[in-house]
Amino acid sequence: MLETNISAPQGVGQTAILIARVRAQESRRPDRLFSDPYAERFLAAAGWGAEEGTESAVAARWSRPTDHWDLLLRAAIVRTRFLDDLVVGAGCRQVVQLGAGLDTRAFRLDWRPGTHLFEVDLPDMIEFKQEVLAGVEPRCERTVVATDLLADWDQALVESGFRPEIPTVWVAEGLLMYFTAEQNDRLLSRMAGLSAPSSRVGLTLLGRRRTEGMRAQTAVVGAEVTRMWQSSSPEDPLAWLATFGWEGTVHDPLELAASYGRPNLYEGTGLRPGTRGLVTAIRR
Repeated sequence: MLETNISAPQGVGQTAILIARVRAQESRRPDRLFSDPYAERFLAAAGWGAEEGTESAVAARWSRPTDHWDLLLRAAIVRTRFLDDLVVGAGCRQVVQLGAGLDTRAFRLDWRPGTHLFEVDLPDMIEFKQEVLAGVEPRCERTVVATDLLADWDQALVESGFRPEIPTVWVAEGLLMYFTAEQNDRLLSRMAGLSAPSSRVGLTLLGRRRTEGMRAQTAVVGAEVTRMWQSSSPEDPLAWLATFGWEGTVHDPLELAASYGRPNLYEGTGLRPGTRGLVTAIRR
């Protein structure tokens, strides 16, 4: 196990370790959609790695997910690749990851010269990530902003060097379901207030049917996570985004998986991914 001076994040923070596990597994595949050479470090530091050939108890539980969770974990592969392409290809030199978790885009992507990436998350997540990645050099200018997204995070972001006058790519990945609808409205409003024309946003959404179905399964793997969910995606996500000045587009995960050369990615789950799981938008 990797020795660290701080404990791994708990509660909702455990989902960041779970997604790091997904990225580590995908990175081992010969037909991988992305490569994250740092994901294994987080697993080791959190005690999720194998010891003497046996997975930790927590990691072993996630080796037997329900169909719903299996679907979401596979969807995380598509969303990672999709958002990788968005942040690099949007043409913006300023990127903000809200609830950045243990994502390592700053360290693993080929960034355009002059790109400045801001990672916003809670102090315990930031501290753990900094500790595990100590000595690894980012491939762009990187600033961490340790703050609560339910507090004055926008002020903290500007005080950390963010420039509202230039176009920005915003990413909220696996985040919005942990907030109420009112809190998400406030989050989008603050993003809009900091966004110059031609700014972009990438969101991951979870529909009401999927959210309610998973929350109803109270005695299965992941129940401790779904109990923390407070909302699902709006019935019309594009109309919702439009109220904040964003012109949106919905992307079908099945079509994306096929375009990436993995048309069979979701086979075997017995479920179909939602068609509103990935949304991008531009500010005119």
